[in-house]
Amino acid sequence: MDDHNKRVIETALLCAQEPLTVADLSRLFVEDITTADIDEALVELQRAWDDKGMELVHIATGWRFQSRLSMREYLDRLTPEKPPKYSRAVLETLAIIAYRQPVTRGEIEEIRGVAVSSNVMKQLEDRGWVEVIGHKDTVGRPGLYATTKQFLDDLSLTNLQSLPILEDAAPMAAAEQLGQAVIEFDPSATVETVIIEESEVSEITESTEAGEENTEAVVEDAAEEPTQEATEETAEEISPESDKQADETK
Repeated sequence: MDDHNKRVIETALLCAQEPLTVADLSRLFVEDITTADIDEALVELQRAWDDKGMELVHIATGWRFQSRLSMREYLDRLTPEKPPKYSRAVLETLAIIAYRQPVTRGEIEEIRGVAVSSNVMKQLEDRGWVEVIGHKDTVGRPGLYATTKQFLDDLSLTNLQSLPILEDAAPMAAAEQLGQAVIEFDPSATVETVIIEESEVSEITESTEAGEENTEAVVEDAAEEPTQEATEETAEEISPESDKQADETK
């Protein structure tokens, strides 16, 4: 693509109030411009802005220019309003939804170990980070929560696979108690699904039950053996005294 067309794409992205997709950018030109040409132009623009305070990024809803993280401390001086701070409960709830979605409110409470207040869910929904995408086929049909594209855009993520990998296994272990497994992401799907490995759950259950039976058997044997030995020793001690009393009576 020539420099003029690249300049057109650059100008459109700088002036756009929302991210633009490749399809949006293709409408800038009367002549036929292939998506491959636009993709190539976008990559070249990214390189051209490498040494500047702005960067061109690809997020969930398209392409956009944004300030670099190193510029934040300077830009904050122009806006005295501080960004809202979220409580630990809000952030923990958001993390569980992001990594375990789709998930019900009851399952969030099971993982956190405490009740989730309505205010917490309202904050996340008002921010546009989570939404109800359906209902679970169980008693009461509770709502299933999942993250939105707005959540990905605000974190400058392309998709959920871009989330950082969990280093602490504790949240995953707590989630497995609910019968859930790790999310399998399908690039072509719009909503991620949780795959429950029923065979693994049944194997763990069987091995646990077998271990409990073996433990009970060992405990019973250990309890019976000392009792039998103590009975024999007591009989040996009592027998001579009984014989002596019998001789004195005679």
